[in-house]
Amino acid sequence: MILSGKSGKTVLSGLAGGLALLGAATVQAQEISRGAVIASTCYTCHGTYGVSPGSIPPIDDISAERMISTLQGYRSGQRASTVMGRHASGYTDEEIREVAQYFGNLQKRGK
Repeated sequence: MILSGKSGKTVLSGLAGGLALLGAATVQAQEISRGAVIASTCYTCHGTYGVSPGSIPPIDDISAERMISTLQGYRSGQRASTVMGRHASGYTDEEIREVAQYFGNLQKRGK
């Protein structure tokens, strides 16, 4: 369909604006890493950004290397737990690395 005249310019202008918004939404969505998504599941118990508000241990100050080792220990059953073994068993090595790197990067940014 070829649009001409004033109404054609309006439609094309609206289409261009809509595509620009779609592009901005796509860029914003790409900025959320898989590590950030996985980390958000930790917040319920360990507090936002891993800063625990209660008796559950904080995880905001654990190095990425230690977090990887700890989560892999929970997953394998070598580390005793009540809840964490069930959580860690659902993650691959890659996902564990990604969440550990996410928390490690928060430390570097001072969160």
